[in-house]
This record gives sequence, structure tokens and C-alpha cells, in this order.
Amino acid sequence: MRELGEFALIERINAGRVQTKGVLLGPGDDAALIAAPDGRFVVSTDMLVQGRHFRLDWSSPRDIGGKAIAQNAADVVAMGAVPSAFVVALGCPADTPLDFVDGLADGMWAEAARAGASIAGGDLVRSTEIVLSVTAFGDLHGRPAITRSGARVGDTVAVAGRLGWSAAGLDVLSRGIEPTDDLADALAAHRVPRPPYGAVLDALADTAPHALTDVSDGLLADLGHMSEASGVAIDLDSAALADTALAALAATLDADAAQWILTGGEDHAFAAAWPPGRALPAGWVPIGRVCAGHGVTVDGIVRPGTGGWESFSGADSAPAPGPR
Repeated sequence: MRELGEFALIERINAGRVQTKGVLLGPGDDAALIAAPDGRFVVSTDMLVQGRHFRLDWSSPRDIGGKAIAQNAADVVAMGAVPSAFVVALGCPADTPLDFVDGLADGMWAEAARAGASIAGGDLVRSTEIVLSVTAFGDLHGRPAITRSGARVGDTVAVAGRLGWSAAGLDVLSRGIEPTDDLADALAAHRVPRPPYGAVLDALADTAPHALTDVSDGLLADLGHMSEASGVAIDLDSAALADTALAALAATLDADAAQWILTGGEDHAFAAAWPPGRALPAGWVPIGRVCAGHGVTVDGIVRPGTGGWESFSGADSAPAPGPR
């Protein structure tokens, strides 16, 4: 990067890229211009820091770029919005190889396209480690935003997407286990999540859930936020959460699949409180119900511990730095 320079690198990253209709003016001016058809944006920002959120000996540049976009797109979709654009800021050392940046950009653009959006611009700075910050914009298409605070007693709690697989992949990588074919799904889930955007957005054409969140910090933690915001209790059915394939993997690793499912983050599945008495949309699986009270229980029992990721906790499982 030192040899190419900032502006030539920007041209390299943007060469041949095509903006979606949500971006009225992309890179090349002082700022981007993004459409807001109904006069509002849903906006979310998230950051990945080398050694804290990813390791370069565990994930490829393309994986890291895809993950950065996916976790932001999932936040936008979790508000009931369609992703329209992303703005990306990258900090990295001057001796970062160009093929690393190429891979990172390819991963970001691929996941942006999967979410139905494009990358409208951003910034490049020199830093001592790789830091990637993404801001996502979403369009509600005239609908009200879906927040965590709308769950009602009697609602069905359901999920779209797989739970626990990213935590399983992190467990495998943390132990230094040699990758094999039977570990491939777990490793892929941790390296680059695939949020099921369509399961949410397709359902909105019919009926919206009362409350919605993406599962980024862990199922118990994220449903705990919904429980608190809505002033209700949520009880989960452990049998409904069981995953035969994940249980088999856990058995080979002498691990606890239920712990992965309940407290593992970064799957970026979606959890919602749906009106009772209606068929769930395609892709959604019931896992519990909303009750009077407060907090989250499993089969009526409170599980001990914090229940998921917390950025400033000393007890989390952040990746250790890998070689650059």
C-alpha cells in the first residue's frame, strides 16, 4: 500500500464496481449521495479490530470483508429495513499487501450484493493494525421500524437461521484443531456469517413481527434485550432449539452444543416475536413464547451467567492476535 498510495488504491478498489439504485452518487466526490425514498434512514455502525474480532491466520481477507458487511446488514434488516448502501473506513499498516486489500474489497462487495446493496464510499488511513469500520444504511419502504420493544404476552418466539455454529467454529479454531471436512460448516459460519436476510424481508410483505433482533451477542443476551425493552418474559423450549448436526459435532469435541446455541454470538440469525395463532413465514422455526414477567428462561429455568458477548467483559473469548 505504501508503494501504490491512497488515491491509486481507492481507484483500484472501486474499479469496475456497479452501484445499486440506493446510491445516487458513489465514490469520487466529497461525500456520497444516498436515496431516502420515504424520508428516513435506518443507520447502523459496527467495527472490527484485528486481534479482537478476527485473526489473519484464521480468516482470509475475503472472509473478513464479508463478515464486516454481514454484521451491519443484519442490524439494518433487524429493524425491518432493506439495506441500501454501506460506507467503509479502513485503517491498516503501510506495508499491508495489495492482495489483502483486494480480497477484503471483494468480500465486502460480494456480501453487499447478497444483501441487495452496494458500497457508496469510505476512507483509508494508516494505522498500526487493521481496523475496519462499516456504516450501513437501510430503507423502510414506508413501513414502521420493527424494534425490540414490541413483544407481547402470548407471542410466538421464532428464529430464522442457524444458531451456535459460529461459536462452534471459534471453539475449533481456539483449540488449534486441524481442519477436516466435518468441521467445515462450523469454520465457515465463524469466518463469514450468512444472515438470512430474505426470511425477514420476504415476510414483511405479509405480516411484520411485533419485535425483532439479530442474534449477534448470543441468543440469551439478545432475547434478554428484547425482554427488557418489551417489559415481558421469554421462555425458550430446549427441545425446539436442539440441532442434531451441531450436537454430533459437540460430541466429537467434548463440548456443550446447548451452550453454543444459547450463548454463542456472531451467527447473525434473526429472532422475532410473532403474533400468536398465525402460521410462521417460510424459514422461521418456533423456539418459545412470550410470557408475563421479566427475563429469559429455558424450560422455565434461569441459566446462570451473562449469556453472551459483551465488548468490555474480561471473560469473553476474543480471538488472540495472529501474524499479519
